[in-house]
Amino acid sequence: MKERLYLFDTTLRDGAQMNGVDFTLHDKLAIAKLLDDLGVDYVEGGYPGANPTDTDLFSQDRKFGAIFTAFGMTRRPGRSTSNDPGLATLLDAKADAICFVAKSWDYHVKVALETTNEENLASVRDSVTAAREKGREVLVDCEHFFDGYKANPKYALACARAAHEAGARWVVLCDTNGGTLPHEVEKIVTEVVKHVPGDHVGIHAHNDTEQAVANSLAAVRAGARQIQGTLNGLGERCGNANLVSIIPTLKLKPEFADKFEIGVTDAKLKQLAHASHTIDEMLNRAPNRHAPYVGESAFATKAGIHASAIAKDPATYEHVLPDLVGNERKILVSDQAGRSNVLSELERIGLTVDKNDSRITRLLDEVKEKESAGFAYEAAGASFELMARRVLGQVPDYFTVERFSVNVERRYNAIGQLTTVAEATVKVKVDSETLISAGEGNGPVNALDVALRKDLGKYQKYIAGLELTDYRVRILNGGTEAVTRVLIESQDETGARWTTVGVSPNIIDASFQALMDSIVYKLVKSGAPA
Repeated sequence: MKERLYLFDTTLRDGAQMNGVDFTLHDKLAIAKLLDDLGVDYVEGGYPGANPTDTDLFSQDRKFGAIFTAFGMTRRPGRSTSNDPGLATLLDAKADAICFVAKSWDYHVKVALETTNEENLASVRDSVTAAREKGREVLVDCEHFFDGYKANPKYALACARAAHEAGARWVVLCDTNGGTLPHEVEKIVTEVVKHVPGDHVGIHAHNDTEQAVANSLAAVRAGARQIQGTLNGLGERCGNANLVSIIPTLKLKPEFADKFEIGVTDAKLKQLAHASHTIDEMLNRAPNRHAPYVGESAFATKAGIHASAIAKDPATYEHVLPDLVGNERKILVSDQAGRSNVLSELERIGLTVDKNDSRITRLLDEVKEKESAGFAYEAAGASFELMARRVLGQVPDYFTVERFSVNVERRYNAIGQLTTVAEATVKVKVDSETLISAGEGNGPVNALDVALRKDLGKYQKYIAGLELTDYRVRILNGGTEAVTRVLIESQDETGARWTTVGVSPNIIDASFQALMDSIVYKLVKSGAPA
């Protein structure tokens, strides 16, 4: 029988400490659901009381299958558990579990806490007891454990034992500074599990020496049975252990897969690449092309002997099958391989075309030309489908935008307040009818969207339920001649969502391209007549 390994995700807490990462309450709830759907066992939502967002997050019950966890400090030295406001806030949080952070390096006890070693141990015991009395599952993150163990192993072990003996479900050994190496982790964890049972020991690794994943796996080999980490390795400084790399390693590598099981099923594993890319999209950053397992280049091979071998048997140059993690194989440069990829995508979206059809070559050339200009169709499937349908002659000329103009004006409103107003005018021709519409918005793109969708004549009923749900901008190169890529996510009355793309040195023009694709895609999917 396989042993159970538990996954603890701290993207929403430790991951949020990365420079440039700032999650809203909506973001946190969406990511928590993403993690829950993936099959992660614990989701650490944040630190109630530390900021308004986290306080709001824990102000009401969140119905997740995963154990929703609040993070906070043990009671302060010299205070009782009933006289510590921070601890009281933590105990009142609507959470399934509480993860306390506690000092386990005597140097930090003296310098940072300015207290005695025994008072620190008492703080751990008292905090765990208080949380258990509230009916919570308890975890204790032993901060700086590995550095503390190297300096004073007796005291570091005393901290771990104090947490376990007080009733903590998990005693988590933290490589807080990220400087411990795998062989050290394995040796130290081997000693720890002689004092605290391995099925109560976790590992929390930081990536300052690019060893966080290796350290996590080393801890498992030594007896730890919980792994903490984040999606895409988000975290302060150099990041945390990357669960996107750890999960497939546990699932697909025999050393771990034959011995352990995790909450992520084979079916959910196929959503891993999607989960990874979703986080990047939410952060408005480009996914790491070279990320293990899920990156665009993870299973990409240039033409040559490697490509030739893969064509005969993918196992020659692939350590796992890409579809197992939701990725896909890419053979670069080769025209034949490019044709195969296009045919595969056309089949996926329901377009049947003979593999020898000359239009496939034309489509492939157009894709290459567009992508060299900055278009990215991996994140904009609707725009790719429209391009393919146009090449195949399957997109009617519904309407023509003869011209549009956008004006942004700063002025005083009726009550004397200085405001900025955007106005757009669009001239559209539908059959022989010319329609002119105007719209106002809180920005030029919003105004253009309002004007464009205000009156499309006979097609208006088809787009009545269309709305924009997300708008993302990336600058593809710097300087005064920067090229802008705009991604627009849309949704209709059925709940269906799709993404379109536009690229131009002019952000308004790039936005217009994406808006047009969104509307035309909706008309195509609705079966609107020509």
